[in-house]
Amino acid sequence: MGIFEAILLGIIQGLTEFLPISSSAHLRIASELLGIGDAGAAFTAITQIGTEAAVIVFFWRDIVRIIGAWARSLSGRIPRTDPNALMGWWIILGTLPIVVLGLLFQDQIETTLRSLWFVATTLIVFGLLLGVADRVGRKTRPLERLTWKHGLAYGFAQALALIPGVSRSGGTITAGLLMGYTREAAARYSFLLAIPAVLGSGFYQLIKEVREPSGGAPMSLTILASAIAFVVAIFVIKFFMSYISKRSFMPFVVYRVLLGIVIMVLLGTGVLSAESGMAAADGAVAVAATNGGGL
Repeated sequence: MGIFEAILLGIIQGLTEFLPISSSAHLRIASELLGIGDAGAAFTAITQIGTEAAVIVFFWRDIVRIIGAWARSLSGRIPRTDPNALMGWWIILGTLPIVVLGLLFQDQIETTLRSLWFVATTLIVFGLLLGVADRVGRKTRPLERLTWKHGLAYGFAQALALIPGVSRSGGTITAGLLMGYTREAAARYSFLLAIPAVLGSGFYQLIKEVREPSGGAPMSLTILASAIAFVVAIFVIKFFMSYISKRSFMPFVVYRVLLGIVIMVLLGTGVLSAESGMAAADGAVAVAATNGGGL
């Protein structure tokens, strides 16, 4: 991987992380088209540090309010039923599934499930699920009415992002719509829920790569891609939150289905290789949080 490829992959990561179209799928496909094989789960996880930094900047006031209320509720200074304190607990609860399942299925996540045939299939299937959820969901429930059961359901939906092509944001937003939440509420909680898992995964992989380089992308280029992803993601989050307040997710559904079909055609004609360059890294916890959204 050279500087050009790192810049391009950083832009792709920033553009696709929060849209429900799977950033891990796009990185996987772009890497193949650029002739560098699979950039790898470690590269994906580390570049997501950049996009999650954008979430922290964009939702800084919400994050400070939630953490402050959660901490004060522990000491009894405010009721434990305070909505912001509860939100802190629901985010912790919703993070558990992706960590547990990431550890249990890490080998499959880093190898078998990164096949482009599998990626193309999940793009189509979960794109259609998002379309159904957007059509049938009541879209009336505000985020203030989030319960622990719904927080856990969101968590399992986020864990689906362990599968490249599903999209982390797409999975959680689909679950939120099916549970009756508004588009804005589903997206906002999706972004907040991702912070612990994605940062945990990214820094785990960063430390691991520094100690035991996997032979993938050079660390300097990975950091460059992460910085570019951060800048691009700031603008994407602002656009996305404004867009979904007025419009449906249908354009993303159509895009996912068409992309999945195009990938299958390219695989079938030999233009793309399903397995080329796929690297497995030992012991990654949460490649766990790789999107795939993915947002």
